[in-house]
Amino acid sequence: MRTPILKSRRRLLALPPLAVALVALPGCDLQENSDSENGRQLFIEKCGTCHALTEAGTQAEIGPDLDAAFKQPREDGMDQDTIEGVVEGQIANPRETAPDDPAYMPAELVTGEDATDVAAYIAGVAGVPGVEPPIPPDAPPGAQVFLAQGCGSCHTMAAAGATGSVGPNLDEVIPNQNPADVEISILDPDAELSQGFGAGIMPDTYGDLAPPELQDLVDFLVSEAGEQP
Repeated sequence: MRTPILKSRRRLLALPPLAVALVALPGCDLQENSDSENGRQLFIEKCGTCHALTEAGTQAEIGPDLDAAFKQPREDGMDQDTIEGVVEGQIANPRETAPDDPAYMPAELVTGEDATDVAAYIAGVAGVPGVEPPIPPDAPPGAQVFLAQGCGSCHTMAAAGATGSVGPNLDEVIPNQNPADVEISILDPDAELSQGFGAGIMPDTYGDLAPPELQDLVDFLVSEAGEQP
């Protein structure tokens, strides 16, 4: 009997505001009118392919690790208004690099209220001790691996609530694959490229997954990709 994902997905979508609220305690300086849930989703879609942030479940290493970047400033007394201002400033005027530099970040990747939401979200969770990705406790093991590894920052998969667009849409490509194909695409992502995607986009480090985790992830992808909660 297949574990229903809809219940887990609903919990996943409901958890980010709670996770942010846990750190936005009385006395903190988060803008009251910002939408941290919108900021989180935008961060995953727009920023998570380059930046690591524990609460978002993103692990990219192209740009600065935001937890590391703000951990010491927090300990030194930097408040959340200041962090928001720093983030909004970086969004509007990022460090100058050449467009062909892998670390190139275009100016105003998000603008207006969206930029405010992203800044408020980052200010609420980056470098905060004890913050972890909101993984539903009743999610199947493979979904937990998917979320913990930050797969949703690059891939779309409805059953996991993932909307990334850097890599292939898993709801489109995996239903045509068998478990062995899926495992190869994880361990050797350049072995057979999906149409429209070049080599080197997906890291080849997932061979470090423990065998049970890899098996759980493959089982989850094969059974749930293409399903619409």
